[in-house]
Amino acid sequence: MPSISPTVWEKERFRAFGARHVDEIADRFGIPGNIARSIRVLSSVLPFRVNEYVLSELVDWDNVPDDPIFQMVFPQSGMLTGEDEQRLAPLVDDPTRKKELRLAVQQIRSGLNPHPSGQKQLNVPTLDGDQVPGIQHKYRETVLYFPGQGQTCHSYCTYCFRWAQFVGDADLRFAAPDPGGLVEYLGHHPEVDDVLVTGGDPMIMSTDRLRSHLEPLLAVDTVRTVRIGTKSVAYWPQRFTTDADADEVLRLFEQVVASGRNLAVMMHFTHPRELESETARRAVARIRSTGALAYCQAPMVAHVNDDAEAWSALWRAELAVGAVPYYTFVERDTGPYDYFKVPLARAHEIFRTAYRTLPGLARTVRGPVMSATPGKVLVDGVEETAQGRFFQLRLLQARDPRLVGRPFRAHYSDSAAWLDDLRLAADTPADIAAAVKGSPLPFSADLDARILEQELVHA
Repeated sequence: MPSISPTVWEKERFRAFGARHVDEIADRFGIPGNIARSIRVLSSVLPFRVNEYVLSELVDWDNVPDDPIFQMVFPQSGMLTGEDEQRLAPLVDDPTRKKELRLAVQQIRSGLNPHPSGQKQLNVPTLDGDQVPGIQHKYRETVLYFPGQGQTCHSYCTYCFRWAQFVGDADLRFAAPDPGGLVEYLGHHPEVDDVLVTGGDPMIMSTDRLRSHLEPLLAVDTVRTVRIGTKSVAYWPQRFTTDADADEVLRLFEQVVASGRNLAVMMHFTHPRELESETARRAVARIRSTGALAYCQAPMVAHVNDDAEAWSALWRAELAVGAVPYYTFVERDTGPYDYFKVPLARAHEIFRTAYRTLPGLARTVRGPVMSATPGKVLVDGVEETAQGRFFQLRLLQARDPRLVGRPFRAHYSDSAAWLDDLRLAADTPADIAAAVKGSPLPFSADLDARILEQELVHA
């Protein structure tokens, strides 16, 4: 496995490689011609971006194309239908057919469910009758914030459920030009005490730019937790170690903590190899030294980490660096979903097998969890009854907070891979059944506030 000495690449400035660099990467690392061609064709539809650290430190080039990291960052044949690949190939090869290529790409992308679970229709809040750009408000206490300058990543994951952020279509993209709209919205909704800054990846921004988005939040007294969702610790840990403003970003983290807020860095590690790097482990240590909390989450995806040994090793590695294993998600029904999906029954068995190998401190992780339209649905177990076999399910979080924590059941299926594939049991409470199978209304903070007030009165 080729690897450049850390003393060399740690000093390099970040450089991204995209679709136009495929041939260069293929020549350098010996990617077979047929695989390189597939990457070129598929990257016309699926966003592709990689960097020197991922290429030189993470990919096992002796195991291509089966290597999990290679599968994770390079588009693969099979991620689109054979028909779509055949349609695209001659258009990609012929520069005189660019217009046809653009049309084909748009049509294929529109069929990949670019915004799953009602993100556009249900999660975008309004203020004085106008939608607030660049934020989502699905759960009562939490707002997601998408700073416009943070809507890219150091590398792209082929399974990313937010792939639509990266394809250059403004109609598909969540992006806020500045935090003004967010701050105004928070002023009208004091029930929100948790802001998740997400993307893309906020850590792609310079420290000065990131500060311009974080500091205004510190003036909002009702915000008590600031979260930053990031894959940077895995894909470019130099952001916290040797980048020109690495020390400055750590001082910014200290500033947030000193304000009395919880600062939680939500780290996205998908495979244990991402934590084998000394640079990645040092990045986690430096982040934790600021007083920030470190949580880890990732989806279970076929071809990458769909085995118990990988998850056990990953959770143990996270615990070893002082980070908290938090969520194992089910791959969302978007993008190359059919390529990456893992049936719920298998996902549960993998999770259960890995979970029982863990020491107690690592058993903080929850999964498999579907982040679906009604909320975060946990596959809690499988039960055998006289009436048949059932999945035990529970809403860990819900669009309607009255559903949080409540269990329900669905008929067991070997092939179901998402909530919509399940048939609910006859004893499912009516309100849960309506949320799962019905048509939920868009988020209403006013209704949520009334529910909270009723809960407090009856507490």
